[in-house]
Amino acid sequence: MGHPVKPPAEPRKGRRRGSAARLGLIAVPVAFFAVFFAYPVAAIVSRGLKAGGHWQFGRIADVLGQSDIRHVLWFTTWQAFASTVLTLLIALPGAYVFARFEFRGKQVLRAVVTVPFVLPTVVVGTAFLALVGRGGLLDGLWGVRLDTTVWAILLAHVFFNYAVVVRTVGGLWSQLDPRQEEAARMLGASRWTAWRKVTLPALGPAVAAATLMVFLFTFTSFGVVQILGGPTFSTLEVEIYRQTAQIFDLATAAVLTIVQFAAVGIILAVHAWSVRRRESALRLVDAAHTARRPRGAGQWALLAGAVATVAVLILLPLGVLIQRSFEGPDGFGLAYYKALTSSDSGVFLVPPIEAIGNSLTYALAATAIAVVIGGLAAAALTLPDSRLRSSGGTPMAGRLVRGFDALLMLPLGVSAVTVGFGFLITLDKPPLDLRGTWILVPLAQALVGVPFVVRTMLPVLRAVDGRLREAAAVLGASPLRAWREVDLPMVRRALLIAAGFAFAVSLGEFGATVFIARPDHPTLPVAVARLLGRAGDLNYGQAMALSTILMVVCAVSLLLLERIRTDRTTGEF
Repeated sequence: MGHPVKPPAEPRKGRRRGSAARLGLIAVPVAFFAVFFAYPVAAIVSRGLKAGGHWQFGRIADVLGQSDIRHVLWFTTWQAFASTVLTLLIALPGAYVFARFEFRGKQVLRAVVTVPFVLPTVVVGTAFLALVGRGGLLDGLWGVRLDTTVWAILLAHVFFNYAVVVRTVGGLWSQLDPRQEEAARMLGASRWTAWRKVTLPALGPAVAAATLMVFLFTFTSFGVVQILGGPTFSTLEVEIYRQTAQIFDLATAAVLTIVQFAAVGIILAVHAWSVRRRESALRLVDAAHTARRPRGAGQWALLAGAVATVAVLILLPLGVLIQRSFEGPDGFGLAYYKALTSSDSGVFLVPPIEAIGNSLTYALAATAIAVVIGGLAAAALTLPDSRLRSSGGTPMAGRLVRGFDALLMLPLGVSAVTVGFGFLITLDKPPLDLRGTWILVPLAQALVGVPFVVRTMLPVLRAVDGRLREAAAVLGASPLRAWREVDLPMVRRALLIAAGFAFAVSLGEFGATVFIARPDHPTLPVAVARLLGRAGDLNYGQAMALSTILMVVCAVSLLLLERIRTDRTTGEF
C-alpha cells in the first residue's frame, strides 16, 4: 500500500502575506494606544516618582501610609463591592425576564434599561442629586432628614450598571436551552434544584464577567462620586483628580494611579478568563426559540416586578431630573433653557448652549477614530489563525494576542484623569504639538470608545464562517479584500451598533475632557460639572437643563440602535 497523500502545504508566500496583514492590522491600534494612552500615563507616573533624575519608590510607602489615603482606598473598595452586590441582587431578576419572556414593549424597555449605561456619569450624578439633594424628592422624606450620600452613590451605581448585568447575563440566558432544566424537573428535581444544578452553573461565567465589569466601573467611578460625594467621600479616581488639579501633588497622584492600574489589571485578567470560559464551555441555541409569553400568576408577577424596578430605579431619577430642569424661579417653564443662550453668568466664555454643538462635533470625530482603530483591532483578532502562530506553532503568540485583547480594555479602568492631564504635558511639542488643537478632545474620547467597538464587533466577526474567507483566499483575494468582501457585509449592522455605542460614550466622556476642553469650547459634561460647582439657583437649573438635553440625545441614540439590533449583534455589553 502506498503512503497516504499529504495535503499540500500552504505556500510560504501566502503565509507571509497573511502574517503581514495581521501584523499590519495590529500595528495601527498598538501605535495609537502607545502614543495616546501609554505615553501620557507613563509621563505622569514618571514626573510624580522621579526627583533629580532618580526614581523615588519610597514615595509609594509614604503615600499609602497616610490615613486619609487609606480611607480613600477603603471607601473605593467598599463602595465598589457594595454596589456590585446590590446591582446583582436587583438586576438578575430583570435578566431572567428579558431572557425568557416575550411581551409587548420589550424592545422599548430594553432601550430604556440600556440608556443609563451610556449616559455620562455627570448626568447620572445630577439625576440623583435632583432626587436626594437639596429640595429633592427624598430630601426630608416623612419629615426626617438623613445623610443619604452613601445610599445615593450606591443606587446611582446600580442605575448606571443595571444594563451590564441584563445584557451580559440575560444575553447568555436567552441562548441556554431550557429543555435541559425541563429534563431535570421530569427526573424529579424541584424548580429550585433544577435551576441551581443546571442553569446556574451554565450562567456562572456570564455572572462572573458581569460582576467583574460592574466592580471595575464602580471601582473607577468618578463623575457620580465627584458630584454626590462632595468633600467627604472620594474614590481613587476622584482623589487622583483632586491631587492633580487642586493640590498639584503629582507624587501622590502617581502612586494612586499605579495602585489603580494594578487593581484594574487584575480585574481585567480575571474577566478575560471568565469570558474564555463562557465562549468555550456552552452549547447555545437561537435566542428566538427560548422566549415565550409569561404563564401563571408567578411569572406575571415577576414581569410586573421587573417593570416596576425599571420605573423606580431608572425612570424616577430621570423624571425628577427633567422636572427640576423646568422648575424655574417663576414656576414651570423654559427659564433655565432660555438662560443657556446667555453668557452673563460668568461661568463660561461662551453661552452654555454652544456646548451642545461642541459635544456633537467632538463625539462624531471620536466615533470615526474609535471605529477605525477598534475595527482594525477586532479584524486582527478574528483573522484566520488569529493566534499568530508561526509555521511551527508557538503558544507564546497566542498569549501575545490575548495580551493585545486585554490592552484594548485598559482605558475603561485606568484613570481618565491621568490620561487627560498626561495629554497636556506630553502632546505639547513637535511632531505632536496638539495642545492648542481641537482634535485633542476626540482623541481622548476615542480611547474610551475603542473597547466598546471591539467588544461589540468580536462576537459577530467570530461567528463568520472561516471557510468563506478561505474560499476567497483560494480565488486570489488578499486578506484585506477578503475581509472587505466577506466579513464586512455580514457585520455591517454590528458596525453601526458599535459606532452608536462609541458615539454615546464619547459624548459623555468627562474624566479626561475636564482637563483638555478649552474654556471657549466646553463639552456638555464639562459644562454641567462647572455649573454645579457654582452657587446659585440659576447655575443649578442650567445644569439640570443641559443634563436633560444630554440625556435625550443619548436616549434617542439608544432607541435607534435597538431598531437595528438583533440577537447576533448584541456584543458583550
